[in-house]
Amino acid sequence: MKRKKILSVLLAASMTISMLTGCGGGTDTPGAADNSQSTTDTQDAAAGDAQTDDSSAAGGSAAAGDLMQIEIYDVAANYQGVQSGWFDKVVKDRFNLELSIIAPQVAGDAVFQTRASSGNLGDILVLERSDFADCVDAGLVKDISAEIGNYPNLIQYKDQIDVLNNGLPGNSGQTYGIPSEMTNTSPTSYTQDVIYSSPMLRWDLYSELGCPEIADLNGLLDVLEDMMKAHPTNENGDPAYPFSLWADWDGGDGMLGIANVVQLTTWYGEKIKGSAILKADNTFTPLTDKNATYYKILHFLNDAQRRGLVDPDSGTQDWNSAVAKMSAGQVYLMWYSWQVGFWNSQDRLKAGNAFIFTPVKDQIYYADADSYYGSTRVFAVGSQVEGEKYERIMEFLDWYASPEGLTFQHDGIEGFNYSVGDDGKFTLMNDNALMDNLPVPEEYGGGGYNDGNNAINQWIVAAISTNPNSGESYTCQYWSSYKEATMTDMKREWQEKFDAQEPVDYMKKNNVLLISPNVSVSLPSDSSDISVIRNQCNDTLCDYSWRMIFAKDDAEFDAMWDEMCTQMDGFGFQELYEADVAKYQIELDAKLAVAE
Repeated sequence: MKRKKILSVLLAASMTISMLTGCGGGTDTPGAADNSQSTTDTQDAAAGDAQTDDSSAAGGSAAAGDLMQIEIYDVAANYQGVQSGWFDKVVKDRFNLELSIIAPQVAGDAVFQTRASSGNLGDILVLERSDFADCVDAGLVKDISAEIGNYPNLIQYKDQIDVLNNGLPGNSGQTYGIPSEMTNTSPTSYTQDVIYSSPMLRWDLYSELGCPEIADLNGLLDVLEDMMKAHPTNENGDPAYPFSLWADWDGGDGMLGIANVVQLTTWYGEKIKGSAILKADNTFTPLTDKNATYYKILHFLNDAQRRGLVDPDSGTQDWNSAVAKMSAGQVYLMWYSWQVGFWNSQDRLKAGNAFIFTPVKDQIYYADADSYYGSTRVFAVGSQVEGEKYERIMEFLDWYASPEGLTFQHDGIEGFNYSVGDDGKFTLMNDNALMDNLPVPEEYGGGGYNDGNNAINQWIVAAISTNPNSGESYTCQYWSSYKEATMTDMKREWQEKFDAQEPVDYMKKNNVLLISPNVSVSLPSDSSDISVIRNQCNDTLCDYSWRMIFAKDDAEFDAMWDEMCTQMDGFGFQELYEADVAKYQIELDAKLAVAE
């Protein structure tokens, strides 16, 4: 969602809402189904005394009503339309709700303008935190203060919910939003074995080269080039490249620039904050600084391209096309922790051809601590929701934060995705269900597993949290059964080579991990002038960045960099940078206070 449109649209929306309120408009979502559907039981995702709170959500009186469609305005969704498949059946069986997803990533920014101007953004809202306060001010978000205390699963996260809402300007105790991705750990914990972004290579291809030590980015390219020379295609004869990039995430999550560069800057202890880069010494520098990491990583990708290591479709293909190549073994470098899910399976871990973190000696890795206070997104209820719909939505949200709901979201279906032992521990089944879209048993609605996966694509509670029913994380990679099953020759070889049990263990032992505490702060919104500058600068930065990746030599690369910086300065980049430093200094101060 582009910020240059938000504030003006919200101003118009707030005026429209005032008129709608005066007219006493109805509250039903357009297109809601009239037919009824009887509630049928499905197999519970988890069992045990710790799950008693789930029954208060799933067995609420509102679920006994007619089938009701609710609209979810969802900035995290990659799909627009009605939820189908197995997750649709899970929700209907418990709440008699049908979920209709409104996805601005699919429909475009204009869908926000249209819906906000009508005064009804949606029934459930998944918003960027940076836009949440503006939507509250515009009257698009409902005050749920009087009801939230009645929901036992949500109220477990009262501290985190209160911190979010107390940070709203002028708020006097009301509750409007629920953070996404909260954890039941702590603000300074780092629970995961693998950080969000780090270089990961195919172990079989790396071992084939003798597991050479990698000193720096040039050394990484040497290794990748040798891999590609030895294996120019996948097993099916399709061309394979170390890098297969995509452009449709550019400018998202409050970043400036192309996503495939922004995430890799964390390999050198730096973090993009709008137009600024937060350095490892807790100072800021402009994104356009040639000595900083945006330039460094962009040049790295250009070096890779000049060596023939970049998929020529990069820059024109979308995320789905890139994923298809990852799943087909046409990519030799991955850098997101979850990205390996499109390739790694227990069979491949046993065969030794899975991806795993491979250290680069000059790197210091930035990682955000467990998202105790939540991530950059917020769940809310639309201001026009009333009556039975409101009751059913609150029951759904409480279930969505419950052990049962979280097990469905993070682990899938018992008996298909996992089994439960006598000790309550989970064991993974069909670990290729997502990547291969395995057919789901008819008792769960049939269809492909990926086709029926939760289209909301955002969670109230993060997967790294502890499931009280199993005593282990919701994330299958941390189950004792998974660790035992994946203690393969590959993992033993990796542990012996790098003298560590897990990637994070290696980073901590070698003092190359910078953990940034999780905080919840309210940051100021862009003024209309800054919004215009930000979007002009981002468009220019993204356009030039892609062209620089495909520059023919250093001279052309640097000429385009200088030309880009001149254009951005003309748009007011320095003013934008000063505004971003002032904004993110608030966040930095809070992080430093927690770290003391």
